[in-house]
Amino acid sequence: MKTFVGVDLGSTTTKAVLLDGNRKVVGRGITNSRSNYATAVRVASQEARVDGQFTLFRRALDGARGNVNLDVFLGDLERAFRLEQFLEQLGDLEQTCLGQVQGQRFAGMEAGVKEALAEVFRRLRTEAADLYAPGAKRKSDFFRDIAGSRYHNIAEDVARVAGLPYDLLLNVYDKSIIEVENRPPTGELSEKFRRALGRVPMPESSVGSRADIQKLIEDALAIDLEETYLVGTGYGRVTLPFSKEHIRSEILCHGLGAHMMYPNTRTVLDIGGQDTKGIQVDANGIVENFQMNDRCAAGCGRYLGYIADEMNMGLHELGPLAMKSERPARINSTCTVFAGAELRDRLSLGEKREDILAGLHRAIILRAISIISRSGGVTNEFTFTGGVAKNEAAVRELKKLIRENYGEVTINIDPESIYTGALGAAEFARRAHLGQAEGGEA
Repeated sequence: MKTFVGVDLGSTTTKAVLLDGNRKVVGRGITNSRSNYATAVRVASQEARVDGQFTLFRRALDGARGNVNLDVFLGDLERAFRLEQFLEQLGDLEQTCLGQVQGQRFAGMEAGVKEALAEVFRRLRTEAADLYAPGAKRKSDFFRDIAGSRYHNIAEDVARVAGLPYDLLLNVYDKSIIEVENRPPTGELSEKFRRALGRVPMPESSVGSRADIQKLIEDALAIDLEETYLVGTGYGRVTLPFSKEHIRSEILCHGLGAHMMYPNTRTVLDIGGQDTKGIQVDANGIVENFQMNDRCAAGCGRYLGYIADEMNMGLHELGPLAMKSERPARINSTCTVFAGAELRDRLSLGEKREDILAGLHRAIILRAISIISRSGGVTNEFTFTGGVAKNEAAVRELKKLIRENYGEVTINIDPESIYTGALGAAEFARRAHLGQAEGGEA
């Protein structure tokens, strides 16, 4: 199957989207961006291929589902597959940690450190299945976040029992995780899927036996998701080793992506990790005008990340806490440089955390509304994209301010809005290939 790949290299996350020849999304993938953008592209693209494989499974099994709960089966299969991926990377991390021990002097403690590491990783493998059990909650799906938090907890206990310095085990991990993070999982996807299938019971449908279902799954695994054409966009696009024909600006990609999601869109607001964009598009999704914030990251996703770190919270926890506010604080500045100091000052004066966060969200959206206004204001349908579009407090303030300034306007927020730029890039890839084919070059 021919697929067209769009990759959006953001400052905090890198996203990939696979389109088929009919402009249907086959798969989506996301990973945390790194200083090594080439790795981020490979990981996000691989994640999109994994998601694409589940799309193929669903298409294959949809007609034979009978009394099978397809969502339950595919959910079990995805957890089993993620477990296989986690165990593969865990093995890589263990070998890399052991390599660090062999390559450094530990004042005669090498054997003890190796034994301690073996115990840490034994415990990590033992508890791995629970991390991917039905109903299990994880603060992140990124390997570094999952493995890091558990490694730190387990290593502290192991170091104490072994009589080793805890910092020593942390140092080994810190040096190793960077290497592992910059090495995407290398195992064959089809083999990992087969191992994952061995972990879940094969369903039997009223319209097909287990053997029939197995055959459909094997047929889906045999389909090659061919990468026909790729286009890159986003904050890190200039680092890609692509020719200019394979790179598009994020303004163009977000405008086209929003149009594909909502064809009547005329105004697009994208709040990403590093910048905020107000975009005006025509009836075909072509950009007519736009405005962006300056180089300062104030009012962007990275600013919220700083706030989350200062409050020792997860980024996903900020919105729900801000929603509890009854008296939002009045905050006029969203300076990232002074975010921590201002937050501590307000807390020391007795202001509630939820009131401070509510005020911060309002200040962020006020800044975004100003950018939209400079781009031409809100006309017809309005689409909100980017990672911040998943923040319920930001969405609440946006709807309130849009209503105050522009009246009742249709506001579109897609659950997959973080992939808007990658979606637009994938469509540019499809069109580029179509143009080559029509010109006799492909």
